[in-house]
Amino acid sequence: MKASDLFIKALENEGVEYVFGLPGEENLDLLESIRKSEKIELILNRHEQGAGFMASTYGRLTGKAGVCLSTLGPGATNLVTPAAYAQLGAMPLVIITGQKPIKKSKQGKFQIIDVVKMMHSLTKYTKQVTHSSHIPSIVREAFRLAQEERPGATHIELPEDIAAEEVDNPRIFDVVDWKIPYAGKDAIEQAAELIKEASKPLLLIGAGANRKRASMALSAFVDSIGIPFFNTQMGKGIIDERHQLYLGTAALSNYDFLHDAINESDLIINVGHDTIEKPPFFMRKEDKRKVIHLNFFPAEIDEVYFPQLNVIGDIANSVLELTEALKPNANSWNTDFFLKIKENVMTHLAKYGNDNRFPVLPQRVVNIVRNTLPDDGIITLDNGMYKIWFARNYPAYVQNSLLLDNALATMGAGLPSAMMAKMLDPDKKVISVNGDGGFMMNSQELETAIRLQLDLVVIILNDNAYGMIQWKQQDLGFVNYGLDYGNPDFVKYAESFGAKGYRPESVDEFRQVLKHALSAKGVQLIDLAVDYSLNHEILNVLIKEYSSEPKKT
Repeated sequence: MKASDLFIKALENEGVEYVFGLPGEENLDLLESIRKSEKIELILNRHEQGAGFMASTYGRLTGKAGVCLSTLGPGATNLVTPAAYAQLGAMPLVIITGQKPIKKSKQGKFQIIDVVKMMHSLTKYTKQVTHSSHIPSIVREAFRLAQEERPGATHIELPEDIAAEEVDNPRIFDVVDWKIPYAGKDAIEQAAELIKEASKPLLLIGAGANRKRASMALSAFVDSIGIPFFNTQMGKGIIDERHQLYLGTAALSNYDFLHDAINESDLIINVGHDTIEKPPFFMRKEDKRKVIHLNFFPAEIDEVYFPQLNVIGDIANSVLELTEALKPNANSWNTDFFLKIKENVMTHLAKYGNDNRFPVLPQRVVNIVRNTLPDDGIITLDNGMYKIWFARNYPAYVQNSLLLDNALATMGAGLPSAMMAKMLDPDKKVISVNGDGGFMMNSQELETAIRLQLDLVVIILNDNAYGMIQWKQQDLGFVNYGLDYGNPDFVKYAESFGAKGYRPESVDEFRQVLKHALSAKGVQLIDLAVDYSLNHEILNVLIKEYSSEPKKT
């Protein structure tokens, strides 16, 4: 058997459905082996970043490692950002890169960089295949580590001459199931005692709790025990945000409306958050408030995060055991203050939700999208100013219905993420929301989406600038400089790929266009002029009037 065929057999053994990428000269043997596979489909992207983001999103939504492929040199360097995206965002990803022959020189050092060394700080595991007989064990280890908590990226380099070797008596390793150990009885009892002693406990839900069993356990915990909860940006939708005890999303690290509740609490039960995702609150030495860290792994101590108790093990089981331990004390906590905070938060968040000025305010965009999209519809966000508004203002009803990145927070990932979400759930309505800056970083993937015959809505919030940095620039008192640019005609740009383009000129027209686009076939792109002029006033200035915190953002 040829080594490249063995490699694909090993991928098939892991249950791989897709390989996303751009092949090159150095992995043509592997490409031929993919062609012959009856189980794996090659998804040809237009840039390695798009491939990596799609594969990462596959891992995020399925729990199984997504796979992406590139050649050596520039192809591999183009996968650096997706590697960091998956590693920081806890998305299982296996990266495969080609390389020149290692047993003899073919073209000197042309295009050769040390990719394994480059990937070392970006992945959980990086390995060059130096003998074809090593392929099955290396593939098995890469998938095991990518999928093991905390999930992340792994990397395999397959040199051209190794891929072409013949392998005698190849062995494929079984995929051995494993279970995360349960937290000890003592840890559960200590956590229960801390919660019983608290008068105003809060539940924080982070990205690590975004597992189906954990979502069900947390919903049962809140229903049974009656402790109010809030979430991080990447924790949205793990519990239906229509719940009466949902207080809001910590879209800013401090001094937002929600932080009045955080500062009043005397205990935070932190489920699934670690400081790789931007912290939703800061711990201080003088705090009387305590923090319980409930996760798959212990807390990494930081100047702003040093919890008093670790409850380490399977999150779902820990939450279920804690629920049973606390049932005799259910609903015995004072929630009046928190529910008043919730009322205050909801009042202020709704303030501009029905404002019909045009260009449209981001709050109005959020309102229209939520009212138009079905409960289980999916939104993927690129990175920009609108991400804060969606995190604060958009109630997510279903797990994984609002996909965003608040770990690496890279631009350019929103469109590929939406494409993957649509491929996995073709019957669901999917919207990709992008800024004009982030969209142009991987806009060529429109062609991939059209070739894959995806029914997808792409919204470009167009302000002809890098709006989030302008907001920060203004907050720091700098002159507006270096952030303005020109854009193509996005309608004509979409049409040149074979998509349908729209440019609404009023809020009412946007509402109508969005409704039509969601029911239409193919890729539908909406170029929507956005008004970010209130960002500074609302998020930097007026917050101090609604929060007991000192002026700071």
